[in-house]
Amino acid sequence: MDRPVFRPIHQLPVIGGRNSPVKTVGSSGKFSQHLLSALDSPGKLVLSKHAEERLRQRGISISPERWQRIEDKVNQARDMGIKDSLVLLKDAALIVSAKNNKVITAMNRQEAGEQIFTDINGTIILES
Repeated sequence: MDRPVFRPIHQLPVIGGRNSPVKTVGSSGKFSQHLLSALDSPGKLVLSKHAEERLRQRGISISPERWQRIEDKVNQARDMGIKDSLVLLKDAALIVSAKNNKVITAMNRQEAGEQIFTDINGTIILES
C-alpha cells in the first residue's frame, strides 16, 4: 500500500502589493448620517415612524428628562438580557425593542389596560 506524500506549502512573496490609501466616499448620504448619529449615541432610543405617529395622535408628550430615565432603564434591561419590553409610565405605555434601541409603538395608559401584550420578555415600570 502506498503511503501518502505530504509536501510543505511554501509562502509565495506578495507581488504588487497595494500601498495606495483607500478612497472614502463623502458622508453626505442619508445612510451615513444615520450611521454616524447611531454610533455617536449608542444608548439613545429611536422612535419608529409608527411610534411617532401614535404619540402625536394620542397627544402623549414625554419630557427630555423622562426620556433619559426611560433610556437608562432600557439599557439596564438590555444588560439583563431583555430583548423586548413594555415600558409603563404614569400616563403612557411604550413597547420598546431593547435590542435595537427602538420604540415600536406607544399608547395612553387607559388603552394599555385593555391590551394583551405578547412577545415581551420584560416590563419596566416608571410611575413618576
